[in-house]
Amino acid sequence: MQEMNTAVREEALAKLTAAENENLEIVLDAIAAGVVITDRNVRIDRTVEIAEGVVILPGCILRGTTKIAAGCVIGPDTLIEDSEIGAGTTVNASQIYGSKIGEKNNIGPFTHVRMNTVTDYGVHLGAYVETKNSNFARGNTVSHLTYIGDSDVGKYCNFGCGTVTCNYDGKDKFRTTIGDYCFIGCNTNLVAPVTIGDGAYTAAGSTITKDVPSGDMGIARERQTNIEGYAKPKMEAYIVKKTKLEAEQRKAETDC
Repeated sequence: MQEMNTAVREEALAKLTAAENENLEIVLDAIAAGVVITDRNVRIDRTVEIAEGVVILPGCILRGTTKIAAGCVIGPDTLIEDSEIGAGTTVNASQIYGSKIGEKNNIGPFTHVRMNTVTDYGVHLGAYVETKNSNFARGNTVSHLTYIGDSDVGKYCNFGCGTVTCNYDGKDKFRTTIGDYCFIGCNTNLVAPVTIGDGAYTAAGSTITKDVPSGDMGIARERQTNIEGYAKPKMEAYIVKKTKLEAEQRKAETDC
């Protein structure tokens, strides 16, 4: 049994060595063609096309029919598969699959770009943003913690933190349409199918189930009610506990 295990290990090591050697050859060919790679920790398929002058930082994996245009900076720690990356775009610590990213985009960190995402010039998809089967016109800003799926987004829209397109009812998928120059407030749920007109707002914390006409603001939330004195008895014990903890911490800091 031990001999069999040794044989299997040796075969696996031979395959691994061959794969590493092949990848090193691809990386060296890319460097010779003018791609900037300064670390061995990069994996590139032979089918990938990279323009001269592109910078590939450590931890990147480039697969399939990926094409990267001039002036891009890719990585660190980025996976791109079967996708096109437009000129002058940066992709930082993100994953992109089966999509077409436009010129001068800023993607990442920690962005998940899923199949059939298409972006135009100057789009920003930021931290913990996920997209799928969506089109983004020029100049959109989606900075953080947002999901946009099955959507068509006009130019120069701004998405607040926590926006979600609710595109799936458990059986069917529906599309969301957003016009130009829209402002989508934080924690907005857009329940598809729904259309937001040009220059429209959605108020933070709204669940939008009906179309919002151009120039209007959609708001769908309860009016605030304050219950007088409700918090005081509940917070007294908490405040005492934290005050005691702070005193102990300050004493320990002084003793040091």
